[in-house]
Amino acid sequence: MGKDNQPKARQAVKLARKKASRASYDRILIVSEGSKTEPLYFNEIRSSYRLHSANVQVWPSAYGTQPLQVVEYAENLFQNGDAVKGVRALEFEQVYAVFDRDDHTTYHAALGKAASLNGKLINDLEEPVRFEAIASVPCFELWLLLHYEEILAPMHRDTVYERLRHYLPEYEKGQGGHFEATHANLKDATRRAAQIAGLANAHDGVAPYTDVHSLVALLTGLKNNE
Repeated sequence: MGKDNQPKARQAVKLARKKASRASYDRILIVSEGSKTEPLYFNEIRSSYRLHSANVQVWPSAYGTQPLQVVEYAENLFQNGDAVKGVRALEFEQVYAVFDRDDHTTYHAALGKAASLNGKLINDLEEPVRFEAIASVPCFELWLLLHYEEILAPMHRDTVYERLRHYLPEYEKGQGGHFEATHANLKDATRRAAQIAGLANAHDGVAPYTDVHSLVALLTGLKNNE
């Protein structure tokens, strides 16, 4: 009997060591459609709040910018890791795929795929992993615009960019510093995003919508869990 219990005992010791060696808050993997804007924004939050880079990793999709490709890459990066990027397989408690509605043909398929993965993947601590889509309709910039305006009507992404430049005249995709530039209005943006989330959902795909506020709230609150 003692011999049969040895593998379980060794596994328990291994898991205890893993938990002791990492920061006390969850390890989070964020994979984005955008190659610069979103990674820069979330990495700026990580830097501002002094979050461990090992606990919060942000990478653009290497499969392409279609939403389904973003979700599939997030799944693969979690499952298999990437030695070049310094991402170890299975070492996350939460995984987020960040993408836009825009005119993408795989948008709804990506939402369904993300939902099917939530709680189904198992990490290195033998725990189920939270896997969620962070969608924006029509685009990520809606989240930035909500720092300045209440948006309730459907809007094309070009209009979002145009109105955003009233407040951030130098705004261009791929720039950094957007979290710092908008941070003073974060509470207003969160309230407005929550308001439109109460009127529509990501699956609607037409009404203005964003989940970015929930991911921002998670990241900015991580240190409180130490």
